Amino acid sequence: QVQLVESGGGLVQPGESLRLSCVASGNISKIAVMAWYRQIPGKEREFVAAVTWDGGTNYDNTDQGRFTVSRDNAKNALYLQIHTLKPEDTAVYYCKSLILSTSGWMDYWGQGTQVSVSS
Repeated sequence: QVQLVESGGGLVQPGESLRLSCVASGNISKIAVMAWYRQIPGKEREFVAAVTWDGGTNYDNTDQGRFTVSRDNAKNALYLQIHTLKPEDTAVYYCKSLILSTSGWMDYWGQGTQVSVSS
């Protein structure tokens, strides 16, 4: 069984930075793309950033400069550094990964971590 667990969310003030983490565990043979999505209240889940096995990154076009995605393959971990947080960044942030296990290649989602930006 493969599991993704996010952490690092919380209540922060505008202008602060935050680092989110996601760790994959279970019967994992390989992890291809790891990605962050977020769901703002009242809106559909949206793509934020992704990173491939060899470090290639892709970001949503808007506000790209404030987000930095990275991963540690040895730890099966994914990170998202968010700089200069804004109230509109308030959302549940989800980790999604394409993972090869005994079940074959499948997409897995974490349960999400809440980020709230407010003064």
